Amino acid sequence: MALRRVLARHAARLSAGVASVILAACASVPPATPLPVPRADPREAFAIEGRLSARSPAQAVAVHFTWAHDPPRDELAVATPLGQTVAELSGDGAAGRVEVRLPDGRRDEARDWTTLTERSLGFPLPVDGLAAWVRGAPRDGVAHSAEPDALGRLIVLRQDGWEIVYAYADDASRRPNRLRLSYPDVDVRIVIDAWR
Repeated sequence: MALRRVLARHAARLSAGVASVILAACASVPPATPLPVPRADPREAFAIEGRLSARSPAQAVAVHFTWAHDPPRDELAVATPLGQTVAELSGDGAAGRVEVRLPDGRRDEARDWTTLTERSLGFPLPVDGLAAWVRGAPRDGVAHSAEPDALGRLIVLRQDGWEIVYAYADDASRRPNRLRLSYPDVDVRIVIDAWR
């Protein structure tokens, strides 16, 4: 009987000691600090060349593109994989006007990129969002959710109804070289071959 009491006291002390060690360990681990989400300066100009494929229930396309972004202007040239021009699009964000020129001389215009690209290319291309997204950042002033990797680069971004999944050439790369954009009924893949 006495032995049981002694063992019970030792067990109680051991339990209290283990609990205090666990609490001390928890107290010494600093809380995880979320990594800041990268930002893209909306006034920064860039030019890129790459490949884009898009799939919707109605069709699938694969094109090469060059894009010059010099706010508030954007110039986007789209060509077949063999180099034949499909369309030349230009827009002025300040004027609220975008235009497409087709190889046969026809022209069309709209107030926004999504409307114009859906009409002319067959799928909506959110150029306003892409100006930030291709640089691995959310569009400023618009709600979003983001998942960064261990290096602080975005690996998943959700904004404007789109989900953007990023891939990088290597650990030293700060800009993504591949993006997959998903929107209801639309899947867009972008490979960036060169930044200028």
